[in-house]
Amino acid sequence: MPIKLGDEEIRFISLFESITGAVARDCIVDDDRIIFIVKSGNIGLAIGKRGVNIKRVRDFLHKQIDVVEYADSAEKFISNTLSPAKIKNIIINEKRDGRKVALVTVDGRDKGIAIGKAGKNVAKSRMLAKRHYDIDDVVIS
Repeated sequence: MPIKLGDEEIRFISLFESITGAVARDCIVDDDRIIFIVKSGNIGLAIGKRGVNIKRVRDFLHKQIDVVEYADSAEKFISNTLSPAKIKNIIINEKRDGRKVALVTVDGRDKGIAIGKAGKNVAKSRMLAKRHYDIDDVVIS
């Protein structure tokens, strides 16, 4: 499924790539943050030693920056969106009405991390799963 980027997202990707050296596949501009999806294997390059690259991008754009590593499988990608929570298992079911739902089993101690403050992390995971893999919902258990 092709992803359409606007002028603003393309500018942010260009800036991100020039600062970090990582290849960005996608960019989502949210109210208070910008989410970059980087090519598989580029997460370390994107973050930089001790987070220096992310700090540079954040200081330049004056917004919170989230970086997620792309994966070729929906399960691995959803796991990456919920990082650093420890994921035990991910099962993707298709409902009778055609909707796809990802059921994510998380280590009990990491449930709060996976859900995030006011559900922000799981909302990000839902948005990215829908955008990249046409999965309608992500449920944490």
